[in-house]
Amino acid sequence: MTTEQQPPPKSTSWLGVGAVLAAIGASVCCVGPLLLLTLGFGGAWMSTLTSMETVRPFFLVLTLFFIILGYRKLYLTPESCAEGEVCAKPEVQKNQRTIFWIGSLLILLLLAFPWYAPYFLD
Repeated sequence: MTTEQQPPPKSTSWLGVGAVLAAIGASVCCVGPLLLLTLGFGGAWMSTLTSMETVRPFFLVLTLFFIILGYRKLYLTPESCAEGEVCAKPEVQKNQRTIFWIGSLLILLLLAFPWYAPYFLD
């Protein structure tokens, strides 16, 4: 009986998902009320979203941790792709790195939102 070798499990993009979720958690105290105000919602209940400000530093560090892990995976860890696989193609690696940098920039803009949010309220 011959046994076929199973291909290694595809690595999920848990680093990117984790970074995005942590960035949303870090900015929910500021982005949430502003978003609700722009949609026309109001009320004292929106102030409960600002209670998330106390856990913002934790989410900020968590977000930066995931971004650093993503950078490490893309640039510092040797490739584990066999020759001829899709992940070994240079254009795929270039696309992955481009998406990483665009995503990281958007995440960092979301993290910095509390500093530039007052400019939207005037």
